[in-house]
Amino acid sequence: MHKQVIEIGGEAVGVVVPDEDRLKFVAVKYSVWDLDSQRFSSADEARAAIRRLLSDPSARPAMPPANIAAA
Repeated sequence: MHKQVIEIGGEAVGVVVPDEDRLKFVAVKYSVWDLDSQRFSSADEARAAIRRLLSDPSARPAMPPANIAAA
């Protein structure tokens, strides 16, 4: 096993890296942050989980509100 960039629709969303006998997903896009650090048996399994997450907008995490400093 070796590290592998995971792309969805031509955009890199994360990478899988060896972690014991599995692959750990490291998210690089907020839209897939919920899957960060999850372990998968293959890169294809990680891609399937990402597609499921992205296909269901209600499963996506909400963007945190920006901190706005008062003037």
